[in-house]
Formats: sequence, structure tokens, C-alpha cells
Amino acid sequence: MNIKKFSLLACATILFFWTAASAQTPIPADLTIHKNLSDSQLLDLMQKQTFRYFWDLSHPASGMARERSTTSQNFGNNVVTTGGTGFGIMATVVAANRKFVSRKDAAQHTLKIVDFLLKADRFHGAYPHWLNGETGKVIPFSKKDDGADIVETSYLFQGLLVAQQYFTKNNPVEKELRAKIEQLWDGVEWDWFTQGKKVLYWHWSPDYNWDMNMPIHGWNECLITYIMAAASPTHSINKNVYTDGWSNSKTFINGKTYYGKYTLPLGPDYGGPLFWTQYSFMGLNPRGLKDQFADYWQQATNHTLIDREYCIENPLKYKGYGADCWGLTASDSWKGYSGHSPTNDRGVITPTAALSAFPYAPQYAMQAMRHFYEDLGDKIWGEYGFVDAFSEQHDWYAKSFLAIDQGPIIVMIENYRSGLIWKLFMSNTDVKKGLQKLGFTTVKKL
Repeated sequence: MNIKKFSLLACATILFFWTAASAQTPIPADLTIHKNLSDSQLLDLMQKQTFRYFWDLSHPASGMARERSTTSQNFGNNVVTTGGTGFGIMATVVAANRKFVSRKDAAQHTLKIVDFLLKADRFHGAYPHWLNGETGKVIPFSKKDDGADIVETSYLFQGLLVAQQYFTKNNPVEKELRAKIEQLWDGVEWDWFTQGKKVLYWHWSPDYNWDMNMPIHGWNECLITYIMAAASPTHSINKNVYTDGWSNSKTFINGKTYYGKYTLPLGPDYGGPLFWTQYSFMGLNPRGLKDQFADYWQQATNHTLIDREYCIENPLKYKGYGADCWGLTASDSWKGYSGHSPTNDRGVITPTAALSAFPYAPQYAMQAMRHFYEDLGDKIWGEYGFVDAFSEQHDWYAKSFLAIDQGPIIVMIENYRSGLIWKLFMSNTDVKKGLQKLGFTTVKKL
């Protein structure tokens, strides 16, 4: 997830399809650009077509989400992602609720994933970033990143806890699904990843132990990791691991005001890539969420608006930037993978950045969505929604779709429309206890 974890891999343009290998009913793609859709119709189309990534392209053996839609000698056919699968599980709940797929099929698909996870490689209950979707064995992300990744694990369990709250019917499949999710959840040894210190450590390797030595300090995309660790009913961390460890960074507190009107409580100048305000908050509801450090609705909203203002100002004069074309976040680019932001601007717009900001700036997100679809759709609209990124400046348009970018589009649009995923995640008893333990206050109702 974090850009340190991505090598600069060249993308191939060969798409592969597994629909024929799956028993679930495929979702037809709509590649025609319709310019007369209402806002509601357009949102339906965005969610449904983007969901095809997690449904039609899921690994046939495991149901897990593929890292990306393209393959090469580096990204083989069996590379699946744990964090991206967590996003996909939340997207599946949305799809079932909106009847893009049947509830029965959605539950069975999620159970298929959980059955795979029960047999897949785990390390003190935590999963690696990548797995082989056929065998369940670790695929190393890098030489020493061949074991537990608790950030990816936290994204995965954000999705699993949402599924546990949604699939509550008293039938064999949903009962089995809930029980097995609980088994997985109880088994994650979050406290072990502190090494007895007042901070969580990102990685552990069975071959290299703690050699990667990456304490998780903020502000970034990892807030949810501390919350999940505090919420664990079996291996919870102490409060001071959060208050002393997470905040122990020179770029944690910001407090500056940008463009004369947007105060940013936390993070580096201009806020960093926009996925920092999206990944943790797919399940975690930032509306009314506060602790000793910040008001998280202010953090997420102002970070979004600062990013948009920067693109309107466009100090580097990149072609295409403007009020209807904004959104800087980590994605592919014309020069490889990069964590795009106002302080790392390569002229690349990533659709997920603006579209996953719907809860924070709905009018501006809709403006961007219509521009992406109606004006640029012939270049960036495809069978799994919008391609990962594009640069009009460099006449570059990605051929790839990524799980970690497609998932937030579906889920955050739904949180804007109905609050569904926020309601489910925040209703979990363990999550409530974890937030209370860390000193968070929340709104009682959406």
C-alpha cells in the first residue's frame, strides 16, 4: 500500500479472464459512454462496472482479489493481494446490497475466500502482502518482505468484520461464514507485533525476523492498523502503543492553513497522497470521529479540498488539470509506480483519488466523475471501471486496473450514498471497544 512497498514494475497490456472458470454469474460490462445519465444512474454504473474487478476477475481457486489486472513476468497469474481482498469483500457487500449480485452468491463467494485464508500462510495470525491464489503460499513482496504484513492484514480484517456484520442470516452458509471470520479474527496476535515496545512494527519474516525494522509512525494510511490492534478481543495492544508510537513522527502534527481556508490537523505539507484519507476510512467512519490528536472529518475533508485546490492552481502547468480534473494519490504513472501528491507531482491524475473522496466533497467528486467519464471515457473507461491513472501532459493512459484503487471507489461512493459500510463496521462490538480504549469519540448515528 505505502509507496515504499512498490517496485517500479513495467505493466503488460495483456488482460486475462477467468469468468469461464467460475460458477458465479458474470456481470456484463458496459463500454458505451452514455452522456445523459442522471447522477444516480452514473453512480450505479460506476459501482457496478468497477465491481467486476472483484467478481469477474477474482482468482478462480481462492476468490481473492488480484493485485492488478495486467500480468507480466513479475506479476504472474496467481498473485493475489490480502489488503485488496479486504477492499473487495467490502465491495461485495455493496454489490449484494444493491443487487448487482445475489446475496446468496455474495455470501458463498466470501466464504470461498475465508476458507482459503484458513489454509493460507499466516504468521502469528497475520497475513503477507501477497499470496499465491492457488496454493496459499507466500509470494515475497521483496527479499525480506516474505512474512507478516500487519497493515495489509488490517485492511483485510476491516473487510472481514464488515462481512461478519452484514451476513447475519440464520442459514448454513452465513452462519459458517461468521464463525470462520471470528476464528481468523481471534487468531491475529496484534500485541506480538510491538516487540514489547510502545509501537507496532509493520513486518515480520520467518527468514529475516524483524530485519525490515519498520515501526508504524503517522500520519499516513495506517490509522486503521492501530484501531484493529486495539479492537482485538484476544491480542489487544495497550493505549500507549497508539498514543506514543503512532504519534512519534516529525510529520504527525501539521496545523497549517492552506489556500487561506483549509486547516490540516495532521500530516506533511499539503497532506500527502489522498489514499491516506481513504483506506482507513472505508469502514471507519470519520464523521464526528475525534481523539486527542485530531478531528478526522476535518482531516479527511480538508486534505481532499487542498488536493483539489492545488490541481486548480496547477503550479507546474500540467495539461488537463483543473476544477473537474484533480486527484493525486499513489498509482501507476508514465514513469512507474509513485505516491503522487502536491509535493510529488508528475502530471498524473488517478481517478480513485477524486472518486473515493465522494463523502468529503460530493459536488467536486461528481464534477470530476462526469469529466472522466463523459469527456475522457474513450481513453480511460474500461471493463473494470476507470483505468488506474492517466497523464494528458505525457499522453499516457494506463492499461491496468489495481485492486487497491478500484475497491475504494465502490466503497466510498456507497458511504456517500447510504453510509452502509460505515454503519456495519462501526456497529461491531470489538471495534467500539477498541475506539473507546484508544480515547476516540464518535457520533452515535450517521
